Amino acid sequence: MLLHLRRAVIVSGIFLIMCGIVYPLIGTGLSQLVFKHQANGSLTQYGSTLIGQSWKGPMWFQGRPDGTVLTTGPGGVIVSGTNQPGPRSKSLEQSVAKVAQVLKVEGVIPTNDLVTTSGSLVDPDITPHDAYAQIKAVASARSIPAATLRRLVASQIHGKELGFMGRDYIDVLELNVALSHLQ
Repeated sequence: MLLHLRRAVIVSGIFLIMCGIVYPLIGTGLSQLVFKHQANGSLTQYGSTLIGQSWKGPMWFQGRPDGTVLTTGPGGVIVSGTNQPGPRSKSLEQSVAKVAQVLKVEGVIPTNDLVTTSGSLVDPDITPHDAYAQIKAVASARSIPAATLRRLVASQIHGKELGFMGRDYIDVLELNVALSHLQ
């Protein structure tokens, strides 16, 4: 019995070292070597292109609302992917109406994606349709010709993954960085 126990401890130790130390180090090393930017969070000097950020007012293109829109008060943050209200939820209806009203006041035509959160609550992307819906308001707020903003939006469109998966999208952070360089 002692022989079996000793073998079990040795095998467990070997697998602990291989699976708990060696494999993660190899994975981390390869990702740093091959995909350094992505492995480090896709950070730019303005933030991460993987996490949606708040852009207020018609001076900037706005992304989808984040999870804090659905909270009951200040400081009440919903963790990504949890506590999503259902389609008949009164809180969802109220938050959508509130966001739509703010967008209308700013001169933006509210689209479905601009008034509802994504599944993760922190989606950094919008559709080209959502960006085009904001052009008039941004052009007016920044005194930039709408045609210039249409060209800017068109230049920021990322195609479908592998040419067929998902839909065309625009990263709002990248779009707003490009917008800031227009001035």
